Amino acid sequence: MATEGQTEILESFGQVNKTAGRLFQYLLQTATAFGIIVLAFLLLFVTNDAIQPLTADPGWHLTFFLTLVVPTLAVGTYVYRRNRDALVFGVMVVGLLVVSLMFSGGAALVLIDIVQPDTWAGISLAFLVPAGLVVGLQRYSRQLPFLVRFGTAVVLFYASLLGVPGPLGALVGVSQVLPNTVDIAPSLLSGVPEWLLVVGFLGVPIALGVGAYFRSVHGTEAGRSAAGVAVLATVAGGLLGPLVGVDPLPATTIAAVAVGPTGAYAVGGGISDPDVREGLLVAGALVGGALVGALAVETVGFVGPQAWVDYQFLTSAHSRNAIDAGLYPAIGGSILLMVTVAVLSFPVGVGAAVYLEEYAPENRFKRFVDVNISNLAGVPSVVYGLLGLGVFVTYLGQPTGTVAIGGATLGLLILPIVIISSREAIRSVPNEQRQASYGMGATKWQTVRNVVLPNAFPGILTGTILALGRAIGETAPLIMIGAPSVVFSLPTEFTAKASAMPLQVFAWASLFASEEFYTQAVPAGVVVLVAVLLAMNSVAIVLRNRYQRD
Repeated sequence: MATEGQTEILESFGQVNKTAGRLFQYLLQTATAFGIIVLAFLLLFVTNDAIQPLTADPGWHLTFFLTLVVPTLAVGTYVYRRNRDALVFGVMVVGLLVVSLMFSGGAALVLIDIVQPDTWAGISLAFLVPAGLVVGLQRYSRQLPFLVRFGTAVVLFYASLLGVPGPLGALVGVSQVLPNTVDIAPSLLSGVPEWLLVVGFLGVPIALGVGAYFRSVHGTEAGRSAAGVAVLATVAGGLLGPLVGVDPLPATTIAAVAVGPTGAYAVGGGISDPDVREGLLVAGALVGGALVGALAVETVGFVGPQAWVDYQFLTSAHSRNAIDAGLYPAIGGSILLMVTVAVLSFPVGVGAAVYLEEYAPENRFKRFVDVNISNLAGVPSVVYGLLGLGVFVTYLGQPTGTVAIGGATLGLLILPIVIISSREAIRSVPNEQRQASYGMGATKWQTVRNVVLPNAFPGILTGTILALGRAIGETAPLIMIGAPSVVFSLPTEFTAKASAMPLQVFAWASLFASEEFYTQAVPAGVVVLVAVLLAMNSVAIVLRNRYQRD
């Protein structure tokens, strides 16, 4: 029987009315459906202006209907009736291929036009060499004090990245005795083909990461198979790319970032779970149908849609003529801005979250910090633009509109979001796991490093990706710090001025306002930006769902 206190609590709810509850539920569902329908209508309206599907020949539509739509529906229905999980697996393979192809385009842009493969190899070696030495130091010199090992690691990374004595020596008038690894590596690797550098310093690390993931989820055999498939796909991209008219360097990059991981996911998933292998039929119907349809319309000569989002739009700079206008420099600027934002906000945000959740005592100062972090997450973005202008440009005297200043300003914008999402992920780790670690004699830091962070990392990564998705669509902070609305070349360093995709679209809609830009360049730019945001959000959703299942 209920106690007197429980009875008072139940009476405080008043009379239970199921009809009112169901009515409220239906009202919420209707409002949600209405919002989704309106958003979908707006996206379809913009996409129609950018793609213009009705401008294609009727034969083009009929060809793809027969080669893509009909086989996919037939195979999908067959697989769905036999095993729904197999259908989900097949759709995930295709989704991974589409999203990774988008990211591979960005990686190719960075490697070919911004960083260069030999410089990328030097940067990779600059991190790998000291990292290997630190791992060996940790393994064979555990008897050394922690501060000694930490200081040695700092010195190794400093020497590899900055040289000996490096910038600190220049401050006291000592010349640089030895250059850093980034400067030495290109001369040592000068005789190696560029596409092999991409294989070694991009394809192999990605393959090892894919193999480690499958090994932890599906076992050693699946991990080895996935890593092998990823490496073979990367090498095949460099060898077979010229045969289909693609240069070895972009072909290897696309194979390393897109084809390899997708093939590894398909092969590894099929080996570890035979019940979902039929889902590969769905992936084959989608990819094969698209390729057969493209070959058929090319052979017959059917004209496709007169889309504004095409290769020329993605690889051209701004032009006064809307037909020739492109988004290429803005795409490169957005990539460099996101790299800067991630480097600045991720370690600071996660570090602050770890301190506040695991180390900070419960006192007034912590409550004061908590309230201000929550408030800062809701501050309008234009305020952060003014903050960046006042601190970085006016007070520190930095040039306006550079990649570094833009990334730092956007990093301040998403820092509260990263902290809040990271704290939630850390808070979701069961306290029993912490107590079990303490019971085995682990210290506070060992518990945080080996128990808390590994379990919270998927949630932390999900929140960070969503925060980066907000940053990549911001315009007001970049306007406040004086970022140029239009640039005609890619930024090649962090001190160069750079635009971004939303800023370029804003310029087309305001500074170059005309009927041609409104109906051609602006919709095309919006579609590209929305596609990037959807790709980032899809990665976050997949990580969140996997984390919830685990």
